[in-house]
Formats: sequence, C-alpha cells, structure tokens
Amino acid sequence: MKNSFKYRLLRNIYSFAVFSFSLTAFSQNIISGVVVSEKDQAPLIGVTVLVKGENKGVVTDFNGVFNVEASVGDILEFSYIGFKTKSHNIEGFSDIKIELEEDITSLSEVIIIGYGSVASKDATGSVVSLKQKDLNVGNIVTPENFLQGRVAGLSINTGGQPGAGSVIRIRGGSSLFASNDPLIVINGLPLDNNAVGGSRSILSTINPDEIESFSILKDASATAIYGSRASNGVIIITTKKGSNKLSVVLDTNTSYHTLANKVNVFNADEFKALVSQVNPSLLPYLGTANTDWQDAIYDNAISSKTNLSISGSLTQDIPVRLSLGNSIQNGLKLTSSYERNSVSLSTNPVMFDSKLKIALNANYAHERNRFAAGVEGNALSFDPTQPIYDADSPFGGFFQYHKNDKNGVLNINDLVPLAPVNPVAELLQRKNISKVERIYGNVKLDYTFPFLPELSAVVNLGMDKQNAEGSENVSNLNPLRQSDGSIIGSSKRYTNSQSNYLFDGYVKYKKRLDEFQLDVTAGYSFQKFNRSRFNTNELLDDGADSEPITFNYPEHVLIGYFGRTDLKFKDKYLLTLTYRRDGTSRFAPAYRWGNFPSAAFAWKANEDLLSDNTSISTLKLRIGWGVTGQQDIGINNLLPYAHKYTKGNPVAQYQFGNMILPVGIPQFRNENLKWEETTTYNIGVDFGLSNDRFTASLDGFRKESVDLLVDGPLPDGANFSNEGIQNVGKFTSQGIEFLLGGDIISNAKNSFNWNASINASLIRTKITKLKQDMLRGSTGGADGINVQILREGYTPYSFYVYKQVYDTNGRPIEGTYADLNGDNVINIDDRYIHHNNTPKLSLGFASNISYKGYDLSFNLRGVIGNYVYNRVNSSRAQYKLLSSVETVASNLPKSVLQTRFNTTENVILSDLYIENASFLKVDNVTFGHTFKSIFNENITLRLSGSVQNLLTITNYSGLDPEVFENGIDNTITPRPRTFLINANIRFN
Repeated sequence: MKNSFKYRLLRNIYSFAVFSFSLTAFSQNIISGVVVSEKDQAPLIGVTVLVKGENKGVVTDFNGVFNVEASVGDILEFSYIGFKTKSHNIEGFSDIKIELEEDITSLSEVIIIGYGSVASKDATGSVVSLKQKDLNVGNIVTPENFLQGRVAGLSINTGGQPGAGSVIRIRGGSSLFASNDPLIVINGLPLDNNAVGGSRSILSTINPDEIESFSILKDASATAIYGSRASNGVIIITTKKGSNKLSVVLDTNTSYHTLANKVNVFNADEFKALVSQVNPSLLPYLGTANTDWQDAIYDNAISSKTNLSISGSLTQDIPVRLSLGNSIQNGLKLTSSYERNSVSLSTNPVMFDSKLKIALNANYAHERNRFAAGVEGNALSFDPTQPIYDADSPFGGFFQYHKNDKNGVLNINDLVPLAPVNPVAELLQRKNISKVERIYGNVKLDYTFPFLPELSAVVNLGMDKQNAEGSENVSNLNPLRQSDGSIIGSSKRYTNSQSNYLFDGYVKYKKRLDEFQLDVTAGYSFQKFNRSRFNTNELLDDGADSEPITFNYPEHVLIGYFGRTDLKFKDKYLLTLTYRRDGTSRFAPAYRWGNFPSAAFAWKANEDLLSDNTSISTLKLRIGWGVTGQQDIGINNLLPYAHKYTKGNPVAQYQFGNMILPVGIPQFRNENLKWEETTTYNIGVDFGLSNDRFTASLDGFRKESVDLLVDGPLPDGANFSNEGIQNVGKFTSQGIEFLLGGDIISNAKNSFNWNASINASLIRTKITKLKQDMLRGSTGGADGINVQILREGYTPYSFYVYKQVYDTNGRPIEGTYADLNGDNVINIDDRYIHHNNTPKLSLGFASNISYKGYDLSFNLRGVIGNYVYNRVNSSRAQYKLLSSVETVASNLPKSVLQTRFNTTENVILSDLYIENASFLKVDNVTFGHTFKSIFNENITLRLSGSVQNLLTITNYSGLDPEVFENGIDNTITPRPRTFLINANIRFN
C-alpha cells in the first residue's frame, strides 16, 4: 500500500509539473504572421510589431512576415509610416494576417529628407514639408512659386518676364560672393544651380503640375548629409507616382495679364509746360503727339496651360504614370513669350517577392523663348510729344531722333549722338529667340537582402542633360551702329549644352532592439558636370573682335562619402548623427576635401512634462549643430588654382616668323583656395493643441560662415586684374522663425471647414570680419560710383550715402550734405551707412475655406523694414536731363517736382533716394466649386477663378518694392496682374 501510494503521489507531482510547464510554454510562445496593405494586399516590409505594455517587438521582413514572443491575451500593435496603426488581441497560436489601411493624414506627415524619409514626429532637424493641399494655387508656371509666402525663412522673388526665374533664399543665405542659392533635388537628383544659356532658369523646364510635395531643409543637421552643396539649405521635390487604380486627370486654364502699375512720368501736355519753364529753347524740337511710352511697350496678354495625366497599372505589380503638359505664357512686354512642352513617365514596380523596389522617373521638356530687350529706361525717358511711327522715317517707319540734311531729307546715318532709341522699334526690330531641350530623370533600385531583412542596398543613377540654341537678329533699319559707325543691323547665333550625371550608392540598416530603434545609412556619391558653348559673335561685322568663340568648360566633379545614424529610445528620445566628406575638382589637391559633421537631438516631452495636460497633444524640443561647405563660385571659376591666360586686345600681338599670336594676359590664380564653411546652431520647439488640430513651431538659429570665398581686391602691383577669388572674412546670420496653422473650423456635420496658417521670420545678417571695405552697387552715374558697401560690423550691401540737408520748408537742398565728421569739408569721409535691403520681418498668411463643394482661398505676403535705392529717381529726376544730348529732351519722373534738383552727379548719393520698401501683397485669391458626379460617380469636375498680384500696399514711390540686385531699383519688368479661369476634370 505504501509503495502504491508513493507511486501515485510521484506520478501526480510529475503530471502537475508537466501540465504547468505546458501552460508556461504555451503562454509564452512565438506568434507568427504576415502584414499586408489592405489596398492591394502587397506585403509591407519594416512594419514595427510591438507587444503592448512590454516594450519589446520586431519588424517585418521582406515578405511582410514577423515572429514575436508573446502570450495569449497580449495585444500586438502594428505601426508603419503612411498607414493607420492597428491593434490585434492574441486569442490563439495560429498564424495571423494583419491588413493595414493607408492613412492619408499619416502620409502627409512623412517628410522626404536626404537619402530617405522620416515621420514628421521623429524629425530632429528644422524641416518643413508641404503636400499638394498646402501649396499655392493659381497661374503657377515654375515650381518655386508654389512655395511663395508659405515657409518661414524662405523668400522667393520672381521676375515679371514670362517663365521668369526666381531669387530663392533660405534663412538669408550664407555667403558674400559665392552662390546663395539652395540646392534643389528632384527625386534624388541634385540639380546644377546654373541654367543653360538660352533657358529662363533652372526650373523653367520643369512641369509644376507633376509635383507631389516639397521638403525644405533649413538647418545643418538636416542638410549636412548633402555636404558641400547645402550651406544655403535644400529644397527636395518629389513628383507624382503611378498607382494600381486607373485615374485620368485633365487640368487646363486660361489667364489674362494686365499691367498693374507704371512709373509716374509727365504726359505730353505736362511735359511741354515743364520744358517751357525750364528750357524753352527745346520747344521747337518737341512733337505734336501724345504718347505714353510705357503703355506703348506693354500690352495685355493671354496665356494658357494644359496638363493631361494618366495613372494606372500595366499589370498588378507595375504602377505607371504618364503626363503631357503644355504651357504658353505671353509677356506684358511686346514680343516677350515663353512656351514649354513636357512629357513625364514614372513607374514603381516591386519584384522578387517585394525584395526589389524600382523607381523610374523620365522627363523630357522643350522650351521656346522670345526674349524682349530691356527698354524700360528708354520708355521712361523718351519724349512723350514724339510719335511711335513716322511715315517719312528711313528706320522702318519708326520715329528716331535724327538730323535733317540741307535739303530736308532724312539720312539713315544722320542720327543725333547718344540719343535714346525708340523703345517700340527696339522691341519689334529685334528678334532674340532660343530653343532648349532637356532630358532629366533617374532610376533607383532598392534591394532588401533575403538573409538579413533589416539591411537594404540602394543604387540611384541620374542624368540631367540640356541643349540650347538661339539667335539674335536686329533689323538693318534699327539705328544700331557697328564698330565702323555704319548701320547694317546685327546677326549672331549661339549653342550651349550642359550635362549632369549622378551615381549614388548606399546601404540602409534598420533594427529594433527592445526599447531602442536604430536606423543607419551610409554611402558614396559621385556627380559630374560638363558644359560647352559656341557663339558666332557679330556675323555682319568682320572685325577682329567679333570672331566666333567655342569654349569647353573644364569638367567639374563632386565626390562625397556620407553616413547618418538615427537612434530612437522609448519612442521619445531621438538622436541624429551625420557625417559627409566631400571632394571637389574646383580646388587644388591640398585643399580638395572637406569634412562636414552634424548632430541633432529631439525630445518628445509630453509624457515627461505634460502627462496630465490633455490640451497640449504634442511637445517636441529640438537642438542641432552642424557644418556645411561652399565651393560654388560660378562656372567661370572652375579651376581657380590653375594657370590661365586670356586673349588681350587684338591689336596687341607677337610675330614669330610668319605666325602672329595675340598677347596672352595671365589671370589671377589661388592655389591655397579652400572650402568656405558654415556652422549652424539651431534650437526649436514643435507643439500641437487639441489632438494636433493646431500645430506650431518656433526656431532660433545662428549661422557662422568662415573663410569666405570673396572676389576681393589684390595687392597693388600684381600683374593681374584688380580683384580675385580669395578666402577672406567671416559672416553671420541669425534669426527666429515661427509657424502656426490648423483647422479654425472643422465641422463634418455641415461640411464647413476653415484652415489657415501664418508664418513669420526675423533674420539679421552681419559681416564680422573683413580686411577692408568694398564698394558695390552701381548708381549708374559717372566714374563707376557705387551706393553700397561691404564693411565689417554691418549687414552686407548696406547703403553708403550722404546725409541730405533740408531747408526750413522741408525741401532738400541740392548737393548739400551734413558734415558728419566735422572737418568742414564734404567728401567721402562724410558718407555713412543708412539702412539695407534685408527685411527686419517677413510674413506670410494663407487661408482656405470650404463648404459643400465650394472653396475660397487667398494668400497674403509682406515684409517690414527693407529699404530700396530708387535709382530710377536718382538718375532721371533732374532738370538737366531735359537737354541731356543735342536737341533731345528727356522725360522725367514726377518726383522732380518735390526735389527740383538740376544735375545728377551731385545728388546721386543722397540718402533721399533710400526709401522704405515695406509692403503687403495679396498674392492670390481663388474661388472654386467641385462637382462630384458628372455623368457618373467616377467623374468629378472642379471649376475655379482666381486673381494673382491683386493688390500691393506700400509707401515706396517706385514701380514695385520687390526688386533684384540687392535692393537697387533700376527699372524692372513689371509683374502682371493675372485673371485666371481653371477647369480640372478627374476620372477615377
């Protein structure tokens, strides 16, 4: 009995142990499954699978498969960029299938950065991402105008010519003489910042309707992975891709351009009265016409733009998008026109069980331009009593200033010396045209290794090739004098080409280890630029100085080795480390390489600081530091360290036997030229309110540039020109940026929504070290007088002028200035620095209201505290110009009535002409309606109307307070006011 009892006891203990072990084994088992896209059932690689509450998890492999240790009753959480997070309760141990739904809101939070992407909540640098819904609308001809006024710290100044390029600045730039343009990257292909000759700009051949999103990288921690080309920020453009669902979109608009403003000059009657008071001897030479020469050179214009896109799938695995675009823009100025035809093809197949992803983007563009001559100055000064046309004129029927011979007969060679040319004739008798062909695109291969799904390799091959040809012909009836004094017209032709080839190869490793997530990128980049040009010069003039020129620029190569590590801990502590080593063929071997590191840290502080606060949904603190480089000193300085000679005057020659060789002039070279470097410090905070219904960010930054690449003065006695490229000086830029946006009203019940955003930036720039002053900014006066200065301790291109003295009635006294140094002599020592063209504050505001298919949007943009030198008035508003040349009376701006100045030379540097050019502009107002079902539920139609450049509020007396040339207004082509009608038809 005892043995039997003992046996049964041992057997029961053993059975209980086995049962307990079995429970334990089953409660902590390996759960397996697959994660796919709900939309197309494609497996999703890299999905994070977490066991909720235990801070452990894995990521899916290239087949979307996961294996995670978990227990029955545990909750698995699946998260992936671009998809809604999903939870699953473990009820058993069979394999599970999880379908994730695309999240449009989440997709809008994905930011494209250098060689990758990141969720906006995980970004550590100062990065702004704009999707289609965030962009400007209206007559957008070139891509950068989508962004105008939308991003704090980003300024875009676009000219008034059709298809005109823009001056783009991020945080004010970083250089004095080197390029201040940001790097522009399209689908991973960095563009050359130099447009091919004959093209309007580097972006004029790019179809803006194909753009999906922009990422603006502003601080060094975000840009440093681009190294040598990123000191002025980076703009990343991502174009639209194909999808598995068929979609056809036709977008077309027609626009009408009108003249928004003119310079205020005298009309014919007013001009006659003025001449009779100031210089009656000129009255016999006045005509009987009443011509508004500004109206004469401008005309209302009609433009159009059409884009057709087809998106779908050739097979289930090959999504394709094809787009055809045409844009025709006629300028306000006579003969000015621009046309672009484009074709874009993209495909994004996934192959080999989703291990290989291919992205192919191919684009072709053909640009046709007719450039109008710069005749604005002549239009302002030409006598308004003279007619446009003259039936007796030998100049093609156009009136020109001439002398009659003894018999009263007009002679084509009997012109008044130095007289202005009829501006209408100058436009109509000159044909300056160009054609530009551009092929650009890239193919990217992204392969995930089967044996290690956390590791992938990427190869990106890109090309951007442009060819241009053009000609400029002037009628032999136009008074264009040749070198021998004859009038035979003009004819010349040119061709230009440039190419840009890219190879990027890099690997990416992504791994989650309990509470840590590691993301590493490392690679190599090679980019080569080739350029050449040919110019016939003057074909009708057989002089030695008009021989054809063929020039092949030296090959320009950039090489980079780069790496980036993103480390995330507990999903709230974020660290980014970046390093790039760059080499350029522009510098001598000893100084060819530069090192550009960066680091950034971010803390999602909600849980730690605001655990009990429900109103603040997001709080992220950021701090960053980094170094970027600069070597872009223009295409004419590709080998500044090499021995170079230029051909001198054709008359200066050496004779060796029967050979005659021109004298070669040595050019300055600098073997010690090295990288300009910019160190950036950034601190920022991002926060969201009411579950991120409202979001905001605040950034403070400081940029310090050293070893500036400056075209500065050389020592006296050097056997070169007066200036050469050197590393000289230091430059700083610092500021604050603020952005606030969100849904002011969001009411799904009655379909009324109103969202708005406002941004502001304050930027201060200063030269902190410079060996000596440098004068810049031509006044247009005699002896090369300059009105701006580069001086240590001041903002670059500050105005350097005399302090005007006024009489007791407040009227300026001509040529009388304050003796600021008290030596009783008025000379250059009495000039002082008086303002600059950099705004103290820049503002942007955008609003969009929608209600049951109707929408109303508008954009405002303004700057405060910028100043402009009004060269139109300083060089033209003087009575002496009524008889500036023999028998010719020049029209004047009406501002002369306030100053009553007589001559130009002694007033051109008066601070009177430095004007406050602060402004507020209503850039765009658009009203539209969307019809959701046309014929059937798959077809939608949106009709809209808009006005661009509607209103400018400013105290500036000139044509437009937005000017180029660092704040010098020397007449610009006016920006048109545009009325636009648009139709968008979509079939899904």
